[in-house]
Amino acid sequence: MEIKKRFSKHYEKGFMPWAHEEPDFNLIEVVENLPVKPCKALEPGCGTGTDSIWLAQSGFDVTACDVVEIPLNIAREKAEKTEASVQFLQLDFLNDDIKNAPFDFVFDRGYFHSYDTPGKRKNLAGKVASVLSDNGLWLSLVGSCDSPPRDSGPPMRSAKNIVDAVEKYFEIQFLRAGFFGNKEEKPAKIWVCLMKKRALLPC
Repeated sequence: MEIKKRFSKHYEKGFMPWAHEEPDFNLIEVVENLPVKPCKALEPGCGTGTDSIWLAQSGFDVTACDVVEIPLNIAREKAEKTEASVQFLQLDFLNDDIKNAPFDFVFDRGYFHSYDTPGKRKNLAGKVASVLSDNGLWLSLVGSCDSPPRDSGPPMRSAKNIVDAVEKYFEIQFLRAGFFGNKEEKPAKIWVCLMKKRALLPC
């Protein structure tokens, strides 16, 4: 429960620089331009729920989860104000059973990159695959190594970190450089990675 302790301390102090009031434009672009049609969707590590609420307002049947209760309470209040129907659950996505599976679409904004070791990232990819339907899609926004060294901000992962973790379970549809959608003057650079669940690794 290392991640729960870390993020609980941040939320208790009111430190949540990853929180954002508008849905991330990367999610909007993928949903609207591919398009990803409304379906059963899951957001692990949903935080204060902005993106989950947008998905629900766009016609998706959304389940969202976080390991910490504080942001979930904020998310539920926001959903109630906007009359968006989202099932918010407090649980450890990597280790707990996930209700309502399988899903057709999984979105995470900075959840994958919160795992520090290759083994945990590979376990996470396997867990995402296990809750997805056949040919289900996973869109992950991952802090990249293209920014200068820094003491704060999202973890910095390489493209190889992503490929090594996911290739056994997913076909990568695209992996491109981008940046987080927020109000910062210079938002952190990221990888925008869309993946499709594979039936079997061919090699």
